[in-house]
This record gives sequence, C-alpha cells and structure tokens, in this order.
Amino acid sequence: MTPYAPPLSPPPTAPRLDSIDALRGLVMVLMALDHTRDFFHFGAIHGHDPLDFHQTTPALFFTRWITHFCAPTFILLAGLGAGLSGTRGKSRPELSWFLVTRGLWLVVLEVTFVQWIGWGFGFDWHMHYAAVIWAIGWSMVALAALVHLPVAAVAALGLVMIATHNAFDGIKASALGAWGPLWTILHEGGAVQLGAGHQLAASYPLIPWIGVMAAGYGFGHLLLCTALPRRTLLLRLGFALTAAFVALRFSNLYGDAHPWSVQATPLQTVYSFVHCVKYPPSLGYLLMTLGPALIFLGLLDRGTPRWLTPLLSFGRVPMFFYLLHLPLLHGLAVLAAQLTWGRADWLYGATPAAPPANVGFGLVGTYLAWLLGITLLFFACRWFAALKRRRRDVWLSYV
Repeated sequence: MTPYAPPLSPPPTAPRLDSIDALRGLVMVLMALDHTRDFFHFGAIHGHDPLDFHQTTPALFFTRWITHFCAPTFILLAGLGAGLSGTRGKSRPELSWFLVTRGLWLVVLEVTFVQWIGWGFGFDWHMHYAAVIWAIGWSMVALAALVHLPVAAVAALGLVMIATHNAFDGIKASALGAWGPLWTILHEGGAVQLGAGHQLAASYPLIPWIGVMAAGYGFGHLLLCTALPRRTLLLRLGFALTAAFVALRFSNLYGDAHPWSVQATPLQTVYSFVHCVKYPPSLGYLLMTLGPALIFLGLLDRGTPRWLTPLLSFGRVPMFFYLLHLPLLHGLAVLAAQLTWGRADWLYGATPAAPPANVGFGLVGTYLAWLLGITLLFFACRWFAALKRRRRDVWLSYV
C-alpha cells in the first residue's frame, strides 16, 4: 500500500492590501495638487521657482515640496504590485509579457495623449516630452526582463542602481560622442536631438527609476508575511531609510549634487537641507521620500482610517486617474481664465501665447481649484473602479 502523503501546501498568495491602494491614492492626490499649481498659480504660470528659498513662502515651499513624494512612491508601488501579482496566479512569462506590453503602452501614451491632450491642448509634432509616465513605462519594460532572474537578484540590482548612480554624475553626455544621447536618456537628463527637427526632453532619466521599480518588485515578495511582521518590517525599513537620509544629507559627502548649507534663517536652512535634486532623482531625494512613504504604508497597514477611505477609489484605478486628471484640471484652468481675464491663450496650443503679467491665482484659489478637481475625479474613479470589479476585460488592465 502506498503510504499517505499529505498534499503540498500552496505557495503563499498575496491578499489585496488596502494600505497600498490608500498610499497610492494619497500620492496621486498630491500629484494633482502639483499639477493644479502648474495650471492655476501665479508663480507657476510666470515661471517662478517655488523651491527658491530666498524668495518663496513657507506655504508655497511646502505645497511644492510635499509633491516630491509622488513619483518615487508611485514607482516603488508599481514594482511592489508587480512582485505581488506573481503570487496571484501569473507565471513569470505571463508577468513579463504584461509588463512589456503595458510599459510600451505607457510610453506611447506619454508622447501622445499626455502631451497633446493633457498638457498641451495642442499638437507639437517635433517636441516630445519624456516625463514620469515615460519613466514608468520603460521601467516596466526593464522589469519585464529582470523578472526572469531570482527575486533577490532583482532587488539587489535595484538597490545597487539607487545607491551608486550618483557616483557617475561626473560623466557628461557631451563627452561621450555618439553615445551621449543614450547617456542623457539613461542618466543625465536633458534635451536629445532626434533628427528631422525632432527633440526629446528627457526630464526623467531612466536608471534610478528602473532601480526603484526593481527594488519595489523584490520588496513586494517580503510582504507575503502576516500582518504584524509585515507592519513591523515596513516601519523599521521606513525609519531606517529616513535615518539614512538625515545622516547622509548632513554629511554632504555623497548622494546629492547640491550640498545643503546654513542659511540666513533657521527656516531657510531647513529648506536647504530638504531641497534635494529631483531631476534626475538623487540618492538623498529617494531616501527622503521613500523612507516616510514606507512608514506611512506601515501605519496604513493597521487599517485605512474612515476619513482616508476615498483614497482607495483613486488608488485602485491609478492610470485612469492620471489620464483624466490632466485634461480635467487643464480644462478648469481654461474656463477660470476665460471667466476671470477674458482669455486663456497661454494655456493651450503648440505655441501658446505669453501669459499677461496680471494672470494667475494665489494659493487659496489654487487649493480651491484642486479640491474641485479632486471631487470630480472621485466620482469618476469610483465608477471606473466598480466597472473593473464587475468585468475582467483585458483592456481594463491597461487603463
């Protein structure tokens, strides 16, 4: 008689974590605040730098600085989501195919819909902007190849890219000849001439962002543990990264091209300390943003507070939110400008007009516009999230 063999335990399957959706929703709402400022605020319209701590105000500095958390957190969570999806029935080849097709789709959306409909309200066939959706798309394509490696190797590669990319800041694209444009896209950032009058503005160099997504992918596999160990891990890692930022930034030895310095006032010194380089994201910038993000994720893992539950509707349909929020906020800005100043020609067109000297709203008006936009987006996202729960059409996974 064949001895009885107990059935093998199935591999752990990741539950749907509301904490991830809530954090993703929060950073998307903050992103909408930044883009509302771009369209409405007087300083943004006229090209003033809100992080210039010699001329800014505390409210304006905070309004811009808090949005620094958006891109790093969103890209980390995208990698984390990819890591968790591998435990929900997707094989590595299936996950790889999904990442490469979705990533390329995002790249196409960036240089078409996002540029022409979201930001431009006009078509510029020769200028192509490579911003955050471009970075997410190519990071997914890179991750599509990396997922065939062991998870630990993917995580280690991501961490190495994050920690060491600043060591190559001294290499300039201008010194690399024919390889210069590739270095611009991967590391340095800036304009790349594509020929035939076309230009690519690579504001999000890819190497550090690929590293963030790869690290998120590896980190996702650590979240398969039960609630208490998971929460402890999130909090400890978040505090460790935050402490590493403070120590590294204080030393001024490495990790950011703009060292901090003591300023005329204590507040300005704080501004200098936390004003890290975002384009491309320095090690200091990533530690400063990802550490608190993980702390907040650990706190949310206890359960989403009732007053934050609307964030779940945003976090469950992030691409739908992104594609909708830009034309919505842009359209509201055009409407407000027409009603207030009788014109809005600086807000649309391939070659928009220069804004008149008196146009633009203050921070109060900007925040009111943001709240209106978020309210409208909430109802749209809640509807779309319900649609995705009811249906399993393939195209829904790409929006």
